[in-house]
Amino acid sequence: MGRTFSALIPNLWRRSEEDDVFGLAAQLAYFFLLSLFPLLIFLVTLVPYLPITQQDILNVVRDFAPGETMKLIETNIYEITQRNGKLLSFGIIATLWSASNGINAVVKAFNKAYDVKETRHFIIARGMAILLTFAMIFVFVLALLLPVFGRQIGLFLSSEFGLSGQFLAIWNMIRWLVSPFILFVVFTGLYWIAPNKKLKCISVVPGAIFATVGWVLSSLSFSYYVSSFGNFSATYGSIGAIIVLMIWFYISGIIIIIGGEINAINSRINKEDC
Repeated sequence: MGRTFSALIPNLWRRSEEDDVFGLAAQLAYFFLLSLFPLLIFLVTLVPYLPITQQDILNVVRDFAPGETMKLIETNIYEITQRNGKLLSFGIIATLWSASNGINAVVKAFNKAYDVKETRHFIIARGMAILLTFAMIFVFVLALLLPVFGRQIGLFLSSEFGLSGQFLAIWNMIRWLVSPFILFVVFTGLYWIAPNKKLKCISVVPGAIFATVGWVLSSLSFSYYVSSFGNFSATYGSIGAIIVLMIWFYISGIIIIIGGEINAINSRINKEDC
């Protein structure tokens, strides 16, 4: 374990430069921006069929998104949904296309980390990207539903067994740990399936843990910085919120790719030890 960690840090810095992690993260930020609004439109159009509200969806984003960006997101979603109520088919097509482009960029970054070329047929690669997109949408919806049903389950247990208010407080804390766990599941699936290399699921756990913890901490830290110190509107004017959103996506892209690099380096170290 100690040898693995001591070998990881210098290798990670060197591989980050060789694989152009920061350049690939900029590509990811661009695709994330293209995917965001179609994904939110698609989720908003599902609201009538689910026991959640549009505000529940936006609250999940609000928990992590920098403050200045929420007004931009909310305004655009409201204007688009008011303009056209028949957005489900558009949302599906746009989400699948833009998000699958983002997945393809992730695949390219992971293949570079493992030093492998993409040999899968275009249709297979695109199909995999679309399936991963569907999986992420399903997990996102599940993350929205669990707090709703979790609240009802907590109230039922409390009334049925006469549990105190302290139980409900603890239950609510446990429920909100679901979001990081959902993120971990998403990252694990992404690191396991996306590269053009046969991997054991357990081998991608280190990168998934790094990505989960790193993304949550960096998102919360950047959000705090923007709300407390960063006045991007004074520098960039009306596009300040877009700049903040792009920086957040860029940081997220760096963390996701570094998670893949950690898994690739760990795989090489373990192979040398065998």
